[in-house]
Amino acid sequence: MPISWGYSPKIEKFIPLADFPADKYLIVAKQAIENLGWSLSHISETGLIAYTPISFQSYSEEISIRIHGNFAVVKSECVGIQMLFNDYGKNDLNLEKFFHEFEYVEFHLKDVWEENLFKFHRFIETQDDHYFEKAPLATKNKIKNVLFLLFPQKGYTVTPVLVLINTFYYIALVLFSIVYLRYQFVRNGNSYDPDFIEELKKIALNFGVNQRNLVLGGEYWRLISYQFIHGSKSHLFFNMYALVYLGLMIENKLGWKKYLFIYLMSGICGGLVSLIFHQEGVMMGASGAIMGLYGAFIALLITKTFEPKATKALLVSTLIVSLLVLINGAFGKRVDNAAHIGGFVSGFIFTYLLNYKWDKTFEVKTWARYAVSVLLFLMFFSGVLHFSPKYGTEEYRKLRDTFNGNMGSLNSIMNLKISLPKDVKLASIKEDGIIPMERNLVIIKQMQALNLRPEDAKEREEKIKLSKVSHRAVMLMYRDIKADSSYRYSKETSNALAKVFEIIYKPE
Repeated sequence: MPISWGYSPKIEKFIPLADFPADKYLIVAKQAIENLGWSLSHISETGLIAYTPISFQSYSEEISIRIHGNFAVVKSECVGIQMLFNDYGKNDLNLEKFFHEFEYVEFHLKDVWEENLFKFHRFIETQDDHYFEKAPLATKNKIKNVLFLLFPQKGYTVTPVLVLINTFYYIALVLFSIVYLRYQFVRNGNSYDPDFIEELKKIALNFGVNQRNLVLGGEYWRLISYQFIHGSKSHLFFNMYALVYLGLMIENKLGWKKYLFIYLMSGICGGLVSLIFHQEGVMMGASGAIMGLYGAFIALLITKTFEPKATKALLVSTLIVSLLVLINGAFGKRVDNAAHIGGFVSGFIFTYLLNYKWDKTFEVKTWARYAVSVLLFLMFFSGVLHFSPKYGTEEYRKLRDTFNGNMGSLNSIMNLKISLPKDVKLASIKEDGIIPMERNLVIIKQMQALNLRPEDAKEREEKIKLSKVSHRAVMLMYRDIKADSSYRYSKETSNALAKVFEIIYKPE
């Protein structure tokens, strides 16, 4: 069974009609489709469209027959995104079933042509022969090759521009990173800076990734710029693959203005939800905005924007892909599922507000729909900013690591040899005990100035307690050694040291 591969897996057969009339061919095809149990969506003078049933093996394929001159173009095309970019042989099997049934129907209709022809011509007089330009897969069928996906055309204007911006932004980020790191390499004597990863983070920050504290600090533009930054070629490819599919399916239904509005607003809302759940780190990628388009697609489907017979197939396929993305986000590493969910929900809501017709007798003006959408967004935006405190998580962790490093220096003075001269002992306690503990007292003051998450605030309290008792312990050690070169500690000093170890090794 031949397998069809590609962005939109399909199989086409060109059938020469010769002396076989086109209207008779469509009559036989219509009956064959009905016999197979496929759902006929449209039929007119120049062709028909039908959909196969939904099953475990398939969430439907579109079967179309178009009459072009003396040929009938019979096509089976997958509806929705196909995993691994192939049709698993479904399209070929559909055409095999169709042609087999076609022969059977043609034989049994040979004696009733006139009656069927009369009914057919009366019926198609009432049908819109331009429907093929409005069918769900119509825009996809205009794409002749991959390069066509990058050029704006009617019904597909914003999507290729977004794809190009994302691609160029990624290339610019890669080139800038290479040049900058090469410069650092040469400047450091042909060796990379030990803080190599930190340098990459700084580059990403400068290019506009989403980061909680920076956004809460007023850099709101990052909620847009982060949507165009990707961390790898695969990250970019799969996001752009989904974007192209959704653009081909819904941009022509929404119009480019609504489409762009929903895309950007969904990305912003996804970024806002992301910073609620991520107190540290950076977030990047178009997936929040793209999930917004999935939400928009579902909103269009349930508001009957698409042809009824196609709606069920499209709804099932879109829900399946959306759920797979969200499930992958829930279990995948380094996946920002908060942005996915935020984008998906906001895309659905914005599309519903902009498109739904509540009452045929009362039409809501377009400007009013946008106004309500923007007002709703501003309420959400303000709420997130108001109720999301700016935590100093990353700064705290740096201070904590320095604090712990200073505490580690205590190990060298815990086992001072008795035989060492008194001045050596005193110098060691001062160098490895008093000075590091005094530094920790300064670090504690810096920690206390930070607004922290509850779990970090609790840890900070332990550090405050530890800094005080450890500083007291080393001062007592210094006093005892200075007073008695035999290296005996007083009971007070021993108790202070015991308290230090009690805090350090306190069970969780």
